[in-house]
This record gives sequence, C-alpha cells and structure tokens, in this order.
Amino acid sequence: MNKVRTLEFDEAIDDALGQAMAANPRVMVIGEDVGMIRHNLLVRFGRERIKSAPISESAFVGAGVTAAMAGLRPVVEVMIVDFIGVAMDAILNHAAKIKSFSGGKWNVPMVVRAACGGGYGDGGQHEQSLWGWLAHIPGLTVVVPSTPADAGGLMLAAIESDDPVIFLEHKLLSPSWLDFMGRGGRSTVEFDVPPTGTMGECPKKWQPLAIGKAACRREGEDLTLVSVGVGVHRCLEAAQELAKQRISASVLDLRSVVPLDKDILYEQILKTKRLIVVDEDYQGFGLSGEVAAVALESGLKFSFARVCTKQTIPFTRHLEDQVLPNTQRICAASIALMQN
Repeated sequence: MNKVRTLEFDEAIDDALGQAMAANPRVMVIGEDVGMIRHNLLVRFGRERIKSAPISESAFVGAGVTAAMAGLRPVVEVMIVDFIGVAMDAILNHAAKIKSFSGGKWNVPMVVRAACGGGYGDGGQHEQSLWGWLAHIPGLTVVVPSTPADAGGLMLAAIESDDPVIFLEHKLLSPSWLDFMGRGGRSTVEFDVPPTGTMGECPKKWQPLAIGKAACRREGEDLTLVSVGVGVHRCLEAAQELAKQRISASVLDLRSVVPLDKDILYEQILKTKRLIVVDEDYQGFGLSGEVAAVALESGLKFSFARVCTKQTIPFTRHLEDQVLPNTQRICAASIALMQN
C-alpha cells in the first residue's frame, strides 16, 4: 500500500526529483543558484550532480542539450520562464529538432524546469507564463501542474521521457517562491494566492503520471471551464460562486499543454455545449485559440469565450490584477456566455 503524506507544491517536485536521482545516477541538475535553491538535494547528491552554473542561460541550457545527447538525463533550471528567451536557440533549434533531424537516432531526454506566472507584483519581465509560445514548437512537451501530487508525478514522468520537456511551476503555488519573492521590503504586498493548491496529499513513493491526460476537477452541466496551473484554482473558485447563481460549471485541468488531451475536452463540450478557456498566458495565438480550433475541427458545435492575459503585465498590483485572469473575470464571462 502506497501511504500518503502532505507536501507543499515545490516540496513534492523536489521529492520526486530526489527519488529519480537516487534510482538513476544519470539524472542531474544544472542551473543558476541550484546549490542554494536545491540545497537538500546538494547535501544528498553532491556537487557533481547538483551543478550551479553562471548566470548564462544560453550556456547551461546548451550544455544540458549536449549532456542529454551524451546519455545523461539533466534537469536544467531556468530560474523564471521569462529568462528562457536567452536560451531559445538551444531549445528551439536543437533540443526540439534533433530527434526529427536524426530520424529518431538521437534523443534529448532533458527537462527544462522554470517558475512562471504572476499575481505578486513583479512586472511584465518576470511574471509571464509563455506555455503557449513554447507549445508552438514541434518536438517539445509542455507540462503545467496544478497540485502537489500532479507536480511530483509529472516531474518523474518528465525525467523518464526520452523527449525534451518544459516543466512549468506557477510561483503562487510554491511557498518557497513566495517567500523568495516576498523579500526585499515587499512584506506589505498582498499576493493573490489561491486557497487551494499550495499543499496536498502525495504518495510516499512516486509513480510517473501519464503526460497528456487531463483531469476533471469538478463536474458540471451548464458550461466547461478549462485551464492549467493556478488558473485551475481560479476556475474552482469561480465555479463555487457561479453555483450560488444556479450555474453548474465543470472544471477541466489540462495538466499539459502538449500533448493536449482532446478526448476529455470533447466529452466535456458535448455535455455542456459551452466552453471557456482561462489562460494566464497571452490571448493572441495561444492556448485559448488552439483549444477552440481543435474542438471546432472535430465538428463540435458550442458557445465559446476566453479569459486571458491580453497585454503586457503591469508592475502596479491593482493594475496587474485587472490584466490577469481572476475569479471576477471568469464569473462575468460565464454569466455572459449563459445568456447567449
């Protein structure tokens, strides 16, 4: 019997990573400040496997690609996903394409782990999500968990994958990130942390969670709310508010952007005939449009709306809250869709 324990979101990821490192000596971590951020893993596995790199994302992500090709399974940490642009040549032109260009003879079993998302007042160069941008690139798997149990299971699956995986963890779900971001005289800033998601039951021994399988977090009859990461918790909050107005909402957690679980998406749309995508990433050319497109291509007929980030994220907290998807925006979009 696999007993359970309660872990915080980031604890679950590190715990699964530690299990993978103990089981496979080829698993290693490289990135900026990982000796500090992953101190428990450093003490356990040493500097040969927990390698702090200079602040040069292009260098250490590129090193991760070649290390993966040489037989290692590196977990490459880019501190926040906004900085991944510096390393896009290694990801876009190498990691994502080597398997295809080599006819399957070469693989890049690399995980790029990065924190993402806003809601704490750090401005538009530090709070982007960017999973839609990364999912646009053929050859990449993009994972965005919303619970500690999912985060650990998906990290283990990402490490075991023979393809490059982008693993994104929303900062509002990780207490250590909140503590880190809250320093520097910002203790008076109120973070928009959802009441659920930062802590939850996890297995004592991790098993890989299938990548590409969505989870229905709440069943409803009137409309379907679809999201990833912290957006799932916003949707659950909105569903509770909508229930007070006798609107029954399903909440679908995609868990991964690529691959996209189309089957469960179709099932939900067939049931409710109304679909709202809640996406903290940018609206234009992103996840929300892709979800709508694949559903329409399947021949389904439904009413559609989306609640996304439409512009550069402002630094000021009250303006930031208006730009990012929140419970109020989701409820308003849901009520409007019900009137169509």
